[in-house]
Amino acid sequence: MAVLEQRLLYYVTVLAILLLHCSSFLSAQIPQNYSSTANISTTWINHPLPILNSTNLNTATPILIRGLGFACGFYCNWDGKVSSRDCVFGVLIYQNRFSLPDGYSLLFLQFPQLVWSTNRNNLVQPNATLQLTQDGDLVLANSDGTLVWSSNTAGKSVSGMKLTEMGNLVLFGRNNEIIWQSFDHPTDSLLLGQQLAPGQQLTLTASVSATNLSEGLLSLTISHDGLSAYTESNPPQQYFAYSFYDYPAEFRNGSFGGMDIPPASAAQFMRFGPDGHLKVYEWAGSNWLPVADLLATDFGDCGYPMVCGRYGVCSNGQCGCPETTNSQAAFFSQINFRQPNLGCSLVTPISCDHSQYHSLLELNNTYYFAFNSSSYAKKIKAEDCKNMCLSNCSCKAALFSIDPGEKTSKRKGSCLLLNEVFSMTNHENYMGLYYNTTLFVKVQNHYDKPSRHKIVILAYTLGAFFGVFFVIGSCLVIFRHRLKESNEIEGDFLDQVPGMPTRYSYENLKAATEDFSQKLGEGGFGSVYEGALNDGIKIAVKCLDGLGQVKDSFLVEVKTIGSIHHVNLVKLIGFCFEKSHRLLVYEYMANGSLDRWIFGGKQDHSLPWLTRKKIILDIAKGLAYLHEDCSQKIIHLDIKPQNILLDQHFNAKVSDFGLSKLIDKDQSRFVTTMRGTPGYLAPEWLNSEITEKVDVYSFGIVMLEILCGRKNLDWSKNEEDRHLLNVFKRKAEEEKLQDLVDKKNEDMLIHVEEAVEMMGIAAWCLQGNYTKRPSMSLVVKVLEGLVAAETNLDYDFTNSSVVRTFGDQRQEADDVAASLLLPSALSGPR
Repeated sequence: MAVLEQRLLYYVTVLAILLLHCSSFLSAQIPQNYSSTANISTTWINHPLPILNSTNLNTATPILIRGLGFACGFYCNWDGKVSSRDCVFGVLIYQNRFSLPDGYSLLFLQFPQLVWSTNRNNLVQPNATLQLTQDGDLVLANSDGTLVWSSNTAGKSVSGMKLTEMGNLVLFGRNNEIIWQSFDHPTDSLLLGQQLAPGQQLTLTASVSATNLSEGLLSLTISHDGLSAYTESNPPQQYFAYSFYDYPAEFRNGSFGGMDIPPASAAQFMRFGPDGHLKVYEWAGSNWLPVADLLATDFGDCGYPMVCGRYGVCSNGQCGCPETTNSQAAFFSQINFRQPNLGCSLVTPISCDHSQYHSLLELNNTYYFAFNSSSYAKKIKAEDCKNMCLSNCSCKAALFSIDPGEKTSKRKGSCLLLNEVFSMTNHENYMGLYYNTTLFVKVQNHYDKPSRHKIVILAYTLGAFFGVFFVIGSCLVIFRHRLKESNEIEGDFLDQVPGMPTRYSYENLKAATEDFSQKLGEGGFGSVYEGALNDGIKIAVKCLDGLGQVKDSFLVEVKTIGSIHHVNLVKLIGFCFEKSHRLLVYEYMANGSLDRWIFGGKQDHSLPWLTRKKIILDIAKGLAYLHEDCSQKIIHLDIKPQNILLDQHFNAKVSDFGLSKLIDKDQSRFVTTMRGTPGYLAPEWLNSEITEKVDVYSFGIVMLEILCGRKNLDWSKNEEDRHLLNVFKRKAEEEKLQDLVDKKNEDMLIHVEEAVEMMGIAAWCLQGNYTKRPSMSLVVKVLEGLVAAETNLDYDFTNSSVVRTFGDQRQEADDVAASLLLPSALSGPR
């Protein structure tokens, strides 16, 4: 009777909503006879319909249904307003469904759970469309026609789409072979029966929260070796690892990779949640309940990265902030006292401009979840560990641990530098489990206030020189007025320089970018926005932030970069120099940055061989022009895939000269502070003796990434395969370089020999001794087949004989390289 009363209550609630919004729902009527398959040249429109649920009234548009268990279609969060819905296209698992009486022809799914989706970072609205096109591409577009997602299967002989009995959405060919499947592209969930293909690796990314489907900071990588959970920081911080002993890695009834799961008595699914847990849920007759937690830490809930937010300390399940002694001021405060799990914030934010006031708050008996990270600097003293953090502004904390046999603070241990600090754990009651760990958290001290005696002296001084200050103040007023005129004159002067780009007013660019509403990303010294000129030409507008250095950078880019024209350099087509506004207008690059296409990831792009080969040559030509053909030699200093942009025809162009150093053509080398991005820095940076060969080294790294289809540093892989250069060296010694060629694209397998030859050119560019690296103009000739490449190569790419002074000691560069480069991106403000 209770179940009958509950269903009746649901029925009455839904019927009331239907009556209130009759016109909307009646227009959304769809047939009840759903199929599990669909043919090509079919289009579906998102007409949200009610979903029966005990806690909310979300809506859905079912497209395919497989028996009593799975449905695919549009799924929408609903806030109670008919016109306000945010929707994804995905797969739902459910257990009960029923329809309203004839005449409504509406289907209701009870307690559905979203287990896969395509567009959780780019939600669509009612009237969005899903189309299985004639050429076999599955395309999701918003109500205004904007492309949101595509399966990228056009031209691959797709015959139709089906939803399998396991909940796998499949695009199949003429012989029923799988061409594309949702099981290869999971979001945050796995389904019973889902397993890894040979050599496959899957990544689950948790949502921000239970109500916000967007990707959060927590990721879980699953391979045949095991699973690894980590936070998306720089570098990623691992909080859980497990090695499988049961192959293949399959979500079976009762187990997953050797981990035990209660045998299923009803439907089950697995979800990686916003709290960092990997839980198995089972249908309990009236709702979904967790039956297993596969990521159980030694500290319970306190062992997860976000349990107490950033800088939060978890103790026996309670959240607080790092405490200080009675003689110290409080450095942290809770963000929300009513919700301590939201974390803590620094009372005084850390400022790199006042690093002399930085200090480290020592937290004993404190465990940090990244304790088992492989990025430790080994065999150093605690004081050296602290100094490493204090000398690097990007470092927010240092984790130091001493081996069991080491008994005094003078002994050496392991040091891990952290760029971000998430939840910490007070392990005072677990001393037998984690030994001798200390967390040094960087804080900003208040500036010392002058003493009463100094204030008195200052008062007399001010009185005595009041007249002088009055004169100085008057001069400042006059100077400010003239400076304003000077700025305008300087701006007018830019208009008179021959060959200068077009000058735009701030209001023109504000209108062109629709009030800077479409942000493309972060660029040098500011943000980049998409826009369009009056003639329809699309542009990218970089807004420079702040004053001082920004002004100098602006003048350098406009006067120097604006006069440089090369097919493989992003063109500066205009600028704005108006009052405090400094903006640069660049040509728009339709295909974005190179990293999106070679690292795959969530969009899983894959480039054919000829395209990759052309991109490598384009980059080389752009750098050769900067190094040798400009009136001033330009060294980029930050070559990486993110700074290589691709136009609509996949022509590669070098971008972002914010870190470039302009030098005279007859100047062979110069000394500068370390800048750039870890993983792409040449060994000679440790000696601060820099030539254009640092760009050649970075080019070699990028070249390898393009050929191998992976990042230089990939934390999802085993420790021995994590660094691409280490794998490259090992495979070269084994004469198995063909194993490194990217196999995501079948076309690459046809050109393995050519790819291996090009790896030899990359190795030439990566020589540890910069004098043995080729110039970029020579690289261009080799790539064009005009000159033979050097074959007598040293594969120890990080080897450097330079010596650098560090603290009070002189250490070999090889000993300090890891501790200097691993923790952070050293490029500083861009």
